[in-house]
Amino acid sequence: MTALIIVYSIISCVLIFFLVLPFFNVLLSRFVTEKKPPIAKHETDFANIITAYKNVDIAKGLVRSLLNQKHLNHRIYLVADNCDISNWDIEHEKLTLLRPAEGLNLKAKSIIHAIENFTRKHEYCVVFDADNLAHPKFLETINNYVVAGNRSIQGQRTAKNHDTLYACADATGEFYKNYIERYVPYLIGSSSVISGSGMAVETELYKAYLASPEIEEGKHLWKKMLQEDKILQNFLLRQNEKIVYAWDAVVYDEKVTTAGDVETQRTRWLYSYFQNIPNSLGILRRGITNFSWNQWLYGLVTITPPMFIMLFGAIALAGLGLFLQPLMTVALIAAIGIFALTIFWTLYLSKVPKEIWGAIWGMPLFVFKQFTALFKMSNPNKNFKHTEHKVSVSVDDLIEKK
Repeated sequence: MTALIIVYSIISCVLIFFLVLPFFNVLLSRFVTEKKPPIAKHETDFANIITAYKNVDIAKGLVRSLLNQKHLNHRIYLVADNCDISNWDIEHEKLTLLRPAEGLNLKAKSIIHAIENFTRKHEYCVVFDADNLAHPKFLETINNYVVAGNRSIQGQRTAKNHDTLYACADATGEFYKNYIERYVPYLIGSSSVISGSGMAVETELYKAYLASPEIEEGKHLWKKMLQEDKILQNFLLRQNEKIVYAWDAVVYDEKVTTAGDVETQRTRWLYSYFQNIPNSLGILRRGITNFSWNQWLYGLVTITPPMFIMLFGAIALAGLGLFLQPLMTVALIAAIGIFALTIFWTLYLSKVPKEIWGAIWGMPLFVFKQFTALFKMSNPNKNFKHTEHKVSVSVDDLIEKK
């Protein structure tokens, strides 16, 4: 019984730590004033890489939004992997449409294919998903951070659709993660977690990442490959590079609209989280041995369990504590309360649209589908499916609505 209580206490204390960590990080960040980079005179040459899989038409909105950027020194490389391009009707001197002869079936391969077909040497690479839309000032804002001396910049990815309960719930999670995992760590001296799109990296540094052993190995793992964004952030943090967060560089991203989409997407994300734990621990260890706040805090943020796992775990442990350690039950309940308040606090600070507040009641449905996704992680090649994107809207409509 004594051994059981010790194990129970250790697990409970670890869980309490991760439940209250976001609150203290946000609290600390409120005492920090962000230093925005000055408006730059130099126009960085950007390569905008768009990876489309099986559906190139969904990229039309993104291409048009990039062609309308206020920053003019850039080129667009659209990789149409396994796509029918017969209906593609956009031609422009800044656009290169690439149709690989054979299916690549991997985002990293599509990015490599784009770089191999650069028409000139670009200073920075900016990666987008086909369903994204870029605010007219996106590249202009990123350029300010580049000229200020930053080699890795993550833009703010936000929802382009709030059309269903699940889309609003998905957007809620994005707002929370943007603030807790990206903006706050950046403010208090660490690095932003990479979103997977809307990030800019110095070209030579990005090429080094693409030539890393993890990418080379991943080419042969198919759906068991660690997500590209995690490989990139691990690569950068091992070198103690700082990933800055550009709050005003907005990229709109399509959110899932059905219960099935939630399960499909979260199955892949959950698998990647557990797959990445050794890397997060390694970066955490580097932070300790190198006395690097950047690496240490980043390791803590990326190893933090998914929200629903922490909440379910804390509730279960609180119930068990009634029989083992009643005081620990009180501590766990308090930690759950602090965590819940932190979520609402970050949504308030993020100034989320009214649709998000109106859909809070539906979060349990969203959480339930994430829970069922846990049971589909055992066979990635069978259960991991590409999320279909269907929402077609212009960036002008989104700006006007906002």
